[in-house]
This record gives sequence, C-alpha cells and structure tokens, in this order.
Amino acid sequence: MPEPAGIDKYPISTVIIANLLPLFIYLIGLFLLYQLGLIPAVIFALFILALEFRVISGHCIDCNYYGKTCAFGKGKISALFFSRGSPDRFCQGAMSWKDMLPDFLVLLIPVLAGMYILISGFTWLILGLLIAIVLLGFCGNGFVRGHLACRFCRQRELGCPAEQLFSKKE
Repeated sequence: MPEPAGIDKYPISTVIIANLLPLFIYLIGLFLLYQLGLIPAVIFALFILALEFRVISGHCIDCNYYGKTCAFGKGKISALFFSRGSPDRFCQGAMSWKDMLPDFLVLLIPVLAGMYILISGFTWLILGLLIAIVLLGFCGNGFVRGHLACRFCRQRELGCPAEQLFSKKE
C-alpha cells in the first residue's frame, strides 16, 4: 500500500504558529471572563483543559500522527500520556455540528461575556479584545487550518471526520 500524501512530520514553525493561535484565543477569553470574576475565569480555564484533554486522549490516540509531530504537536503529547488507539476508529467516526459545539463555545462564551461587559460599560480595551478574538477565531483558524495544517495532513487523506464535515457541499 502506498504512503498517503501529506507531511509526515510538520516543521516546528508550523507547530508554534498553530499553537499560538488557540493560546491567544484562550488568553483573551480568560481575560474577558476574569472581568466578570475569578470564578467564571476558573470555570472557563477548566473547560479549556477538558477540551484539550478530550482531544489528546480521545482523538490523537487514533490519529496517524500519534507519536509524531502533527501540525499542532498533539500527536507527540498524546503518546507521552496515552496508549495507541485504533487508526481505523479515527477514520470510521462521523462528526456532526453538535460534536463541534464545545469547540465553538471556546469562542462564543468570551464573545458573549465581552458583549455583556461592553453593554455594562464601554471600554476600548474590551472592544479591541472582542475584535481580536473574533478575527483570531475565524480568520486565524481559517488560515492555520487551510494553509498550514489540514491542507498537508496525512490523516485527512486517510479519513478525517472533521474534514468530511467541513467540506460538505450544501
């Protein structure tokens, strides 16, 4: 069987850029939620940790990049903490928009919090952070996934439920 197309080991520059994007989104989100109090910020931080844990423990273990440097570096991280899963399971899984809801909430919750803060008392800082998180969430993710990560991904060639979901023609 021939090797699938795509990059077997992503360059470290891609991994850094691909991780800086969610890091900035997380930090802006945490800052916005902290404006509402420590408890909302802590709950949001725990939510982020749960999402990241879900990815490396439930998806990365079955991915072609398990133990390798994927665009996000999570294949290597997953191999440090979890046993190899089944690559067939990764390809067989179907993904729906409902499955993506927790990922969308990482952006939606801070945006809603920021809008509430702006309504309560306008500040240029909060407006700037709201604009930044929306741009990072949409344009940044589009760039990283479209030009650096998914475009060159071997798992995409083998079968990726997310790619199948996002490429559906309506």
